[in-house]
Amino acid sequence: MKTLAGYTILYDAECPMCNLYSKAFVATGMLDKQGRTPYQQMPEAACPLVDRQRAMNEIALVNTQTGEVKYGIHSLFKIIGNAFPVFGPLFKFRPFIWLMSKFYAFISYNRRVIIPAYAEETGLQPTFNLTYRLAYLLFTSLSVGFILTHYAGHLTGLVPLGRPYREYMICSGQVLFQGIVITLYRPAKRWDYLGNMMTISFGVALLLLPVIIMAKFMAIAPIVCLLWFLAVAGLMFLEHIRRTRLLGLGWLLTITWAVYRLALLFLILYLN
Repeated sequence: MKTLAGYTILYDAECPMCNLYSKAFVATGMLDKQGRTPYQQMPEAACPLVDRQRAMNEIALVNTQTGEVKYGIHSLFKIIGNAFPVFGPLFKFRPFIWLMSKFYAFISYNRRVIIPAYAEETGLQPTFNLTYRLAYLLFTSLSVGFILTHYAGHLTGLVPLGRPYREYMICSGQVLFQGIVITLYRPAKRWDYLGNMMTISFGVALLLLPVIIMAKFMAIAPIVCLLWFLAVAGLMFLEHIRRTRLLGLGWLLTITWAVYRLALLFLILYLN
């Protein structure tokens, strides 16, 4: 694998995801051992060359010899294309570049709610983008609703099977209800909290997928599906507590979040 020598990638040290993939570039030899540094500790030599705020939003790749700087998806294409030249034509295909740049922005502007920062924040924060946050909330709500709709079919006999749009209403209702609570309680944290909350729901939905897939090849008793659902719901509750603490929020959001779900359970079981 060919190493991209003479380049330094500036990653977000407070983002576990950024830290992981930039470290992988070095570990696999795609960048040399000095090929990564946090933008929070940006080298003095790079300061005049790098758009500091843009580097917080889109990972920057600096050519330490010429001063050339690439950002975002173009940085990743440069590294991967150098290691795997076979992808060169694809990385020059404009429709693919446009599509991947949108996908990159979708992930980058939501990275702090996908995987919360594990380090003390320095104040060097990526720009908040409401469009991409709303897109993230919409994507996760629809995805969770879709998965839960299919999972509900495996609980027949234990949980009443609702109308096709029931789970979608549950997900959208969750965003609306908790959105009102957080707006009244701590409006400055509204979009961070909602993003984290839907990440938790999306993660739980993904944990249900193996059961849905296995059920296509073998019979799984509804009670087993219910017990698995309750187990992942318990994990969701614990993760909600952890993330609200990271956001500096008290127990109010966790209590209202739990009340919302208990109320839904009552409605499903007794008023379906």
